[in-house]
Amino acid sequence: MIDVRPAVRSDASALARLAERTFREAFAADNIAAHLDLHCERSYGPQQQLREIEDPNLVTLLAESDGELVAFAQLRPRAPKAGVPETAAELARLYVAQRWHGQGVAHELMAQVLQAASASGAQQLWLGVWEQNGRAQAFYRKLGFRECGEHTFMVGTDPQRDLIMVKALVT
Repeated sequence: MIDVRPAVRSDASALARLAERTFREAFAADNIAAHLDLHCERSYGPQQQLREIEDPNLVTLLAESDGELVAFAQLRPRAPKAGVPETAAELARLYVAQRWHGQGVAHELMAQVLQAASASGAQQLWLGVWEQNGRAQAFYRKLGFRECGEHTFMVGTDPQRDLIMVKALVT
């Protein structure tokens, strides 16, 4: 059984480990190790995760099974982006541990993200997804996201093209 809950301060270290592990699982095979290492160093340390958990402009949701963190998502309720409606929230991160792929965890987590975005007053949800991540793109399309632009996402010092996808929220 999967439980989804908001992250708390004491989750910072475990979240940092999960965030780095899932990012590496998703992208290590297609990226240069030095770029990946730099990105993880800048993005996923325990202090960085603590700052994000405490950030009132960021909602961090954790999915766990029997007390083990298996996935997480981060939502920015107020995050306009060029080419995206001003009333849109941003799904900044959604990662699931590889051994939990295909077990409904991403769907459960996304349901909670959509609920939190709607509760914040957002009318749309947008996200960036790497142009080479076909699995994630298919997942988002299945949920009703559509491509509406692109932006650059830095992995270390490697600029990569992300597709911007958006979905209208039911209010």
